[in-house]
Amino acid sequence: MIFQANLNEAFRSLASAKQRTALALIGIVIGIGSVIAMVSIGSMAQQEALRQFKELGTDVLTLEKDFLPDDDARAASTARGLNLNIVMGLPTAVPAVADVSPYTQGGGGDVFHMGKSLTQASLMGVTASFFAMNKLMIAEGRALSDLDSNSKFVVVGAQLASQITEHSGLPPTGQQIRMGDHVFTVAGTLAKASQAALRRFDPNTAIMVHITSALRLPGSEISLVNARVSGGISNDKAAADIQVHLSRQAGFPGVRISSPEELIKQMESQMRMYTLLLGAIGSISLVVGGVGVMNVMLVSVSERRREIGIRRALGARQSDIKGQFLIESVILALLGGLLGVVLGELAAWLVCRFANWQFDVSFAAIVLGVGVSTAIGVFFGIYPASQAARLDPIVALRAS
Repeated sequence: MIFQANLNEAFRSLASAKQRTALALIGIVIGIGSVIAMVSIGSMAQQEALRQFKELGTDVLTLEKDFLPDDDARAASTARGLNLNIVMGLPTAVPAVADVSPYTQGGGGDVFHMGKSLTQASLMGVTASFFAMNKLMIAEGRALSDLDSNSKFVVVGAQLASQITEHSGLPPTGQQIRMGDHVFTVAGTLAKASQAALRRFDPNTAIMVHITSALRLPGSEISLVNARVSGGISNDKAAADIQVHLSRQAGFPGVRISSPEELIKQMESQMRMYTLLLGAIGSISLVVGGVGVMNVMLVSVSERRREIGIRRALGARQSDIKGQFLIESVILALLGGLLGVVLGELAAWLVCRFANWQFDVSFAAIVLGVGVSTAIGVFFGIYPASQAARLDPIVALRAS
């Protein structure tokens, strides 16, 4: 009964001071909205990165030439790239490896088409299995095969394909590009691909030639290998077997092997830190909103001293007065919190739409917003409510 009366009185009081209530609500809405938006965006960025990882599969190991020699012998070996024959023989020598796809990056120099430079173009030497292992789709023409060994056919990324079409007004397939003294013919183009976290390259700006042709160009060497793990074999066992086999090859450079699980764990740890940091930054605005609530309640106490005195004279206890103003503070903060949740989720949706991410409503963020706003109402409402409860009824009744 008393709670219902206090609740009704709280709504009447907030409604009677519309401008002051609106200003306090704006502070809470911005504060809660900032936290919800930042936490939601951080969470969805993590989910998007994980989705890209899983898109390529979690059974693909990455072998990378070790550029950190421990001694002079290792330094001499790392001066060379990985041996193509040894790498291609891994599926036969190591049962834990189902397939491999070594590739080169760099070398060859600037790329031109019809005398115009192809901007951001990067040369890559790949094998026939490279496209399937990296989930790259052909938009036009064909992919490279083992029959293209030592040939001058290339596959170009979507961005470069657009540049070639702009230069000539014709489809890229069948056209020629020049790299130094070498002329290549475009055999196919890639569909636009996302920059997945496991990829160490940008497919959209790549010019892909068969690895045997790439190794004949200056500055080109094998430094990275994708290795697909056989079914039923753990990534750790496959990595250990590969290391044992390669360590027995004379003059073969040392390699570092990374698995998707390791990268995912590192990424999740970093993303959690980023999300906490974003939440902490957004929380600063919560303090501002909370101070606004306290200010509104203090002004309300000052304006309603006579009302408080009358209620005390009619028998209201200090706890009744305190409860009335505390309920009013919580309602103000809770309403601002609900509006802030809507604003925060809307901001997260806009970011996801712009970044082409998958949007999911974060129920944890909603619970966080409602819970935090309620806590703000209680924390910043206690002092004004206590001030109202401690007013001397005689002094309050004399207030004009």
